[in-house]
Amino acid sequence: MEGQPHPYAPTDLKLPGYVPNFLTQFTIVSVYGLSSLIWILSGRSRKLAKIDRLLMCWWAFTGLTHVILEGYFVFSPEFYKDKTAHYLAEVCDSRYAARDAATVTVEGVTVVFEGRASLLAVCAIASGKSYSYILQFSVSLGQLYGTAVYFLTAYLEGDHFAASSYHCYVYYIGANASWVVIPSLIAIRCWNKIFSAVQVQGQKKTKSH
Repeated sequence: MEGQPHPYAPTDLKLPGYVPNFLTQFTIVSVYGLSSLIWILSGRSRKLAKIDRLLMCWWAFTGLTHVILEGYFVFSPEFYKDKTAHYLAEVCDSRYAARDAATVTVEGVTVVFEGRASLLAVCAIASGKSYSYILQFSVSLGQLYGTAVYFLTAYLEGDHFAASSYHCYVYYIGANASWVVIPSLIAIRCWNKIFSAVQVQGQKKTKSH
């Protein structure tokens, strides 16, 4: 069954069963308002520094993104026929709607491992777990790798998946850049924390001898 003409690039992209999107951007992204609750609730704890509270908000946001939106993209067989799918395809790139194999693979790994680990990081920071930094470091590296694959595969295939220059620069590049800048900063911070802890431990062992 042939779908209606679609607005996505490239114009010859085949999307059987396509129907126009009727959901607004606000309707779809409002779920992420839940991550703001982390900031409010974490403010009740005097043990948490402001940086920790900000990190909890980030990990809640990115975890929900991976598990809810990307999880729906990977595991729903009717994704490309769904109204939500058309919004995601428009703001990111048409590979979402076309269920491109490379994109599905990267997103699948992200959903299964990084999404759950991101939400675990929220709990680890809140409870002061000893594995908090290594967990954040590991997930950040995974996000950087996934983002690199996401951009590089698009580049190698011609970078013609955005519906317009606006969506290309604001969403495809601008929004996804968050998963380059923020994980990089977190990885550096965690590396320094781990390095300092190991250095202090080494000094204690030296003094004990």
